[in-house]
Amino acid sequence: MTQKLTTAQAIIKWLDNQFIMVDGEEMRVCGGGFGIFGHGNVTCLGEALYGVRDTLPLYRGQNEQSMGFAAAGYAKQWLRQRFMFCTASAGPGTSNLVTSAALAHANRLPMLLLCGDTYVTRLPDPVLQQMENFNDPTFGVNDAFKPVSRYWDRITHPAQIIQSLPAALATLLDPGDCGPAFIGLPQDVQGWTYDYPEAFFEKRVHRIRRQTPDAEEIADAAALLASAKRPMIIAGGGVQYSRAVRELTEFAEARQIPVVETIAGRANLLADHPLNIGPIGVTGSDSANAIAEEADVILAVGTRLQDFTTGSWTAFSQDAQFVSINAARHDAGKHRALPVVGDAKLGLAALGASLGTYRSPESWTKRARDERAKWDAYVAENISFGDNRPNSYAQAIGVVNALCHKRDRVVAAAGGLPAEVTANWRTLDCGTVDVEFGFSCMGYEISGAWGARIAQSERESDRDTIVFIGDGSYLMMNSDIYSSVLTGKKLIILVLDNGGFAVINKLQNNTGNESFNNLIADCPTVPTPFAVDFEAHAAAMGAQAETVANPSELGEAFKRAQASDKTCVIVMKVDAYEGWTTEGHTWWECGTPHISTSQKVHAAHVAWENGRARQRKGV
Repeated sequence: MTQKLTTAQAIIKWLDNQFIMVDGEEMRVCGGGFGIFGHGNVTCLGEALYGVRDTLPLYRGQNEQSMGFAAAGYAKQWLRQRFMFCTASAGPGTSNLVTSAALAHANRLPMLLLCGDTYVTRLPDPVLQQMENFNDPTFGVNDAFKPVSRYWDRITHPAQIIQSLPAALATLLDPGDCGPAFIGLPQDVQGWTYDYPEAFFEKRVHRIRRQTPDAEEIADAAALLASAKRPMIIAGGGVQYSRAVRELTEFAEARQIPVVETIAGRANLLADHPLNIGPIGVTGSDSANAIAEEADVILAVGTRLQDFTTGSWTAFSQDAQFVSINAARHDAGKHRALPVVGDAKLGLAALGASLGTYRSPESWTKRARDERAKWDAYVAENISFGDNRPNSYAQAIGVVNALCHKRDRVVAAAGGLPAEVTANWRTLDCGTVDVEFGFSCMGYEISGAWGARIAQSERESDRDTIVFIGDGSYLMMNSDIYSSVLTGKKLIILVLDNGGFAVINKLQNNTGNESFNNLIADCPTVPTPFAVDFEAHAAAMGAQAETVANPSELGEAFKRAQASDKTCVIVMKVDAYEGWTTEGHTWWECGTPHISTSQKVHAAHVAWENGRARQRKGV
């Protein structure tokens, strides 16, 4: 039996019949999509989507890049068990999604991109918004997605989707190969028909694979860990994606091994857990970095060991040995690690079963706890306010942390706030923190939070999504305030205004350079600095908005936002120079000028390069 459908109709019909089991509950694996229509997708794909508007809801985007960020936030909230698609027209609509695809790729997040393309027949060429390549007529804008996609295809015949769609979905649900899947849809092919087999559209219930680690890899890892005098666990975002938080906690408790968290792994353990020694790395804590320097065997679970985690590989001793449990082979073998390729939940269970009676020496665990106690005291002082101290990111974080519900979700990205949230936020419940630092992408904050809020409302609608965003990121991408208002997906957004790109100004100054073109006041092309009225701007998009003068007023405004059923924006100025978290940082490799006419720049270069002495060479 067959059914005659257009290519677009068949894609959507197939997608509408793909399901997954989440915690024993059957639901569509695709939660719907984000779309902006243009001539490249409205007539055919738009027609097909109209027929499933109740089962695959389509959220109208304001900007294609922000749609992709929202899809990423949605996938994070669902722990990669469900995803959203994004559809954009041919030309600039589609090319706007390249940054979003890169963010999803870097963060290993599922995202399906259904994008318009030029005509296969080439009869009307060149068409509106077509990028012509004089030497290769098959080469176009959509080819730019190849390096930022885990799966890429261009449909040139309707029958191809019978193979392409299952392959794309397999990529989206593969723990080791997860990332964006791109499908280019030429405008003529979208409307062409084909007699598709009925079996292609049968309901299918998928499950995410849990790969059992190799027994010999487990045995090698157990032997190395059992020899450790000063063991440590680095817990990454993969712990949450594996739903292995309980297994991580039980493993650490049974062996009394200190745990430190990556940026993506924040909220694996509660802040007050006695084995949670804090965040590690460039934006980490003195406590985590102190024990990392001395650890002899390090168990890395679900982390790609990015440079902000490793301090550009200066955070550990030269003799430290690594065991890495990771679903991705590419990540498991980094830096001479003994690889355990497989699922984190199964890997921790197998490793625990192979360790016998091993426990970390009590003196080592006590030292780690003592370091954490000192860090907690520093954070308490750092977030405090009064005595005419200048307003700071840390103070705002502390105010919100004290007032929010334990299941509220916190979102931050790029700029100075990821470091400040990572260092100062005290986790109230597992899986509640999204600091996007895989691609460190300004503009993710509000859009990603909107996507997360959509996902939250599908399971726990009474909880808030809280956004920390600087003025620079806000000005870069803010239109999803309007999206959240339109769709009734409430956000609480804290705009912390430091007058420009203050964290990069800080890096500029720390490397001996003069402030230049980062803070608005230091832009030579700005004759008269002008302050944006963020409150009025947010209100114009339908949000409740107010400006506060200090952290005390911020707390009262946050309570009002909690009580509201509308998106709320709270604006507070913070100091661009004072109030930064100054402790807890490892060395970070940053290219500095080897020669300069400035003595300050040269001195900073020499000082910076001195940190390289601890850098592991990766062999």
